[in-house]
Amino acid sequence: MAAKTGAVAAKEEKKPEKTVFEVKLESYKASAKIKIIKEVRSFTDLGLKDAKDLVEKTPVVLKAGVSKEEGDQIMEKLKALGAKVVME
Repeated sequence: MAAKTGAVAAKEEKKPEKTVFEVKLESYKASAKIKIIKEVRSFTDLGLKDAKDLVEKTPVVLKAGVSKEEGDQIMEKLKALGAKVVME
């Protein structure tokens, strides 16, 4: 009986690894706003007005359903511009 509960506990501890993420813009420097809008336009299909509106709604999810690699690339670019970005 004790062996069964140990096996069940081991299964519960193993959670599936997350493969799909969301890139969320938390905040940004006011001086970098234009650069951030341009960068958001580069990895989304948004026009200038839509990208501007999205950035101004901070905190906001910029892109959902991305892989870890793609999310890391987006985060690096935005952080280099002075934005605070998280991947969830």
